[in-house]
Amino acid sequence: MRFWWVNQNKTFEQEFRGGYLWSPKRNANGARNPFYESMREISPGDLILSFQGRHIRAVGIARTHCYEAPKPTEFGNAGAYWEKIGWKVDVHYVPLTNQIRPKDHMDRIGPVLPAKYAPLQANGDGKQSVYLTELPSDLMQTLAALIGRELQGLMDIAVQDGEAELWTPGSATGLQEWEEHLAREVDTNPTIPETDKLALILARRGQGRFKENVRKVEQHCRITKVDQIEHLVASHCKPWRDSNHQERLDGENGLLLTPSIDHLFDRGFISFEDNGRLLISKVAHRPSLAKMGVPAEQSVYVGTFTEGQRKYLDFHRDEVFLESSR
Repeated sequence: MRFWWVNQNKTFEQEFRGGYLWSPKRNANGARNPFYESMREISPGDLILSFQGRHIRAVGIARTHCYEAPKPTEFGNAGAYWEKIGWKVDVHYVPLTNQIRPKDHMDRIGPVLPAKYAPLQANGDGKQSVYLTELPSDLMQTLAALIGRELQGLMDIAVQDGEAELWTPGSATGLQEWEEHLAREVDTNPTIPETDKLALILARRGQGRFKENVRKVEQHCRITKVDQIEHLVASHCKPWRDSNHQERLDGENGLLLTPSIDHLFDRGFISFEDNGRLLISKVAHRPSLAKMGVPAEQSVYVGTFTEGQRKYLDFHRDEVFLESSR
């Protein structure tokens, strides 16, 4: 379990009511932001302190790993909803009764603020440049002592009971809603021939024409080596949701994977380097990987990729893989 701090001055009400965190993937100029990259490191059961209006308002318990999702409509008109894609984490929030103002306690908080990526200024005001940052254990313990039993109790339950009483797993509903919206756009587009509509919609599930195209490049699951085609799905390297119509059917934008490996790849728990080395996210649950047939404790090379596949894998590592670059 890890501890996080989120500065939510402008979005606290929307995120609190909606039960999530959302951030862009990049700054407005396209540069990486370490405090958006932190979203890729959250795991279910992590505790998140919500700071708004100079007070710590609530504690959140992460219900999912990070996943791609469009900007929430309730954020207003500062960017297009379906076209502004960012990171989302489902969160169960618990409002705090003792909503402390850190500014009043800097004699205790100041000495344990980290030198890098601190969420507060030296005077106790929040840093506007910080969205989400990890809290070291000593800082979290200091804040828990100031807030009292309601936070300390959540921390104790998480440690002693494996988070079982804190949260129920989320299902990344924002991802499903986004893909269903895109599928409806395809289905209602009068400029797309009906046969192409069917092919594009089937490609979302790794079937149909896309799977046939991938079979021209791939022969078996890169991880499990299963080669019976009925047991394999065609998994997009650049996800269907992120691709244009041509990319959605491009055989080089695919790998043949068993369903469990497809899930890991699509959600960013695994990826591949251009030389074929398997990459495993730090947030992936190692025991589950082993049960799925992923050898997580050793270096694995799965063979070479075509030039086209390497292009799409570069997108996957950069935009899907849950590995922060900060």
